[in-house]
Amino acid sequence: MPKVSPKASKVVDAEADDQETLTDRAYRLVEELIVTLALPPETILSEQSLAARLRIGRTPIREALQRLARDGLVVILPRRGILVSQINLKTQMRLLEVRRELERLMARGAAERATPEETASFATIAREMRRASDASDDMTFMRLDRQFNELVSQAARNEFASRAMGLMHGLSRRFWYQHYRESGDLPLSARLHAEVAEAIAKRNPESAAKASDRLIDYIESFTRKTIES
Repeated sequence: MPKVSPKASKVVDAEADDQETLTDRAYRLVEELIVTLALPPETILSEQSLAARLRIGRTPIREALQRLARDGLVVILPRRGILVSQINLKTQMRLLEVRRELERLMARGAAERATPEETASFATIAREMRRASDASDDMTFMRLDRQFNELVSQAARNEFASRAMGLMHGLSRRFWYQHYRESGDLPLSARLHAEVAEAIAKRNPESAAKASDRLIDYIESFTRKTIES
């Protein structure tokens, strides 16, 4: 597995920890374990073991698991426990149909409505994405991708689109992480993300929308290769 860039990792971790609640931190850490398959599908989860592993109290862990259930990454079975959800290959194309329209809408909205502080953050993410591309650094890319998605949702100023996208991002990242070694192109994916971030940073809605479509074009191609292989 490619090594994580210490510099990029520190930048991402510092920004993630800024004003983060315990529940947010629990959600971020458990989601990363699931998305990167450190907790594989059908793993039985325990609040107590996760709390010990992450050194976070059981209440934030419980609240994080409830959020992850809404995102489709875990399944809460009454009287049976909590399971990491399965990865369903055939649903990915249907997910992408919706994701294309929402990603374009939100990229355009972020370019129109981002604050100066947010455009600066997009520029930073773009630079770090290109570094991750050059290094084929999968973990840094995954963390930057999550940070990028959250910043787009914030900058677009559309709570309805943000809620809908929130249900897709974790599932999409996990699908990509499971299959990118066979069918994916990490450097290309990172560069395409960087192009969207750069267009938003320049406050160019049309360029951001077109860059978003190019990114989804690649993701659709990757998904088809995965399903057909």
